[in-house]
Amino acid sequence: QEFFLAQTPITQAQWRAVVLWQRQDHEEAELWPETLEPNPVAKLEDAERFLGDQRPVVNVSWNDAMAFCQRLRLRTGKNYTLPSEAQWEYACRAGTTTPFHFGETISSELANYNGTETYGDGPEGEHRRQTTDVGIFPPNAWGLHDMHGNVWEWCADHWYANYEGAPDDGRPWLDENAREDESRLLRGGSWDDRPRGCRSACRSGIRPGVRNSYIGFR
Repeated sequence: QEFFLAQTPITQAQWRAVVLWQRQDHEEAELWPETLEPNPVAKLEDAERFLGDQRPVVNVSWNDAMAFCQRLRLRTGKNYTLPSEAQWEYACRAGTTTPFHFGETISSELANYNGTETYGDGPEGEHRRQTTDVGIFPPNAWGLHDMHGNVWEWCADHWYANYEGAPDDGRPWLDENAREDESRLLRGGSWDDRPRGCRSACRSGIRPGVRNSYIGFR
């Protein structure tokens, strides 16, 4: 089914704006997340490499990202949530079947990753060793930026090692019996990943409470 997806990863300015919202009378107190950090990037030891209003928010857990979505749902009445893994890859590919939505390979002029490593016939390039402002690299055919590199992006799904038994309708693949700390899906690769890790098909998983400089969301 049709769905909307943010054009870029959530920025630090967007994160801060939502986190600083005060609960309104019509929003149920027991459902309003109260524990979000307004400036999580500043908590990193090497924060200066990642700070910037238009840079992606990092150092946020899966739980943080879901709380952000919960605030948006309560404020707007719309169903904001993290994308499923299937939705994310569908949006990233934008109708392509190549390793990257750009084509068979990638360069550091097209995305932010460890450009000293190559993929296929691609050229060597720059390893910036930090995040970059969102939206400065070319978008895919559907207008989405930073689907390859910059930050890994949380998805709603639990981690599964393969697709055997996965939903075929785009829904998140959730395990009703999973522990609270069961790993969640990550997509997209980061500023420090080799190009192979930034492919449309590449996937990873990590515990939902993890926070670091490699992970954001959209």
